[in-house]
Amino acid sequence: MADKKLKGLTLEFMPYSEIRDLNSSERVKKILKEILDNRIIVLQGRLKAEEETRLIEDTMAMIGHIKNFKGIELAVIASNNENNGLGRRFGQGIAKMLVGDTTAMTIIGPASIVKEIKKNPKKIELLFKN
Repeated sequence: MADKKLKGLTLEFMPYSEIRDLNSSERVKKILKEILDNRIIVLQGRLKAEEETRLIEDTMAMIGHIKNFKGIELAVIASNNENNGLGRRFGQGIAKMLVGDTTAMTIIGPASIVKEIKKNPKKIELLFKN
């Protein structure tokens, strides 16, 4: 009987400070490297819209060219600023321009491991493939 090699699941917390000084291309490459190593990334903050688009475009181009790569699952959970006053929202807007949006959280994982990411205001569910 052949032994089955069990692989562990790796969740990697990536503080925003780790990508803050990288340009957009370097951010996408860094994230893709981790995804290709079958890691699920929990990123403090969020990527810019054009970086998310580039990440998705790059992963779509890789499908069929990299063995067992089936793409990514991505979800962004942002804080609810509706209850904040105008002054606080203004201050948060300035902070986002200066240091990026660190009030959000982004989860990115390889589609070969993550079946689906469900989110609602109080929790996140990562559904894994068998």
